[in-house]
Amino acid sequence: MNKLKLGMIGGGGGSFIGAIHRNAAYLDNCYELVCGSFSSDFENSLETGKKLFLNSNRIYKSYEDMIDLESKLDPSDRMDVVSIVTPNHVHFDPAFKALKRGFPVIIDKPMTYDSNEASELVKLVNETSLPFAVTHTYTGYPMVKEAKHLIQLGKIAKLDKVLSLLPSVQESIDSIFLDEIEKNLE
Repeated sequence: MNKLKLGMIGGGGGSFIGAIHRNAAYLDNCYELVCGSFSSDFENSLETGKKLFLNSNRIYKSYEDMIDLESKLDPSDRMDVVSIVTPNHVHFDPAFKALKRGFPVIIDKPMTYDSNEASELVKLVNETSLPFAVTHTYTGYPMVKEAKHLIQLGKIAKLDKVLSLLPSVQESIDSIFLDEIEKNLE
């Protein structure tokens, strides 16, 4: 089986989640990263792409350029699927544009920043019948697999609940929530 050629939008130097998603894609050895627009700062994107051993002509200045130029390549050369690991408020536009150009999408949670954008993407996915995956869990991660194994062996009691918080996201949620409260108090 040939590896799927993966393009990545976001995940440049200094990003929180890019390397995590690249490592997850490599776990099952089914993906090969072939191109990317890793940052809105092109120097960051270039540096990231070079560290990932990408051909410099496959490191793009913008996700718009990447989607457009990749769609013009021979199907045997272009990316097969795009992974979107941008900040949450930048999920919708690259996903929409990728689907419009015929690329399946793997997108980090949350799918979009609001329900209207999500509805629009769902409609487009239904129209195109392209694969669209939202990453929600980390069941393939070695640490999670090991925890499951320890539970099955009885070395860890059966879990009833797991609570996991991501401080940077929680701070953003708190900030948005506080902004809404302040608006309502005015």
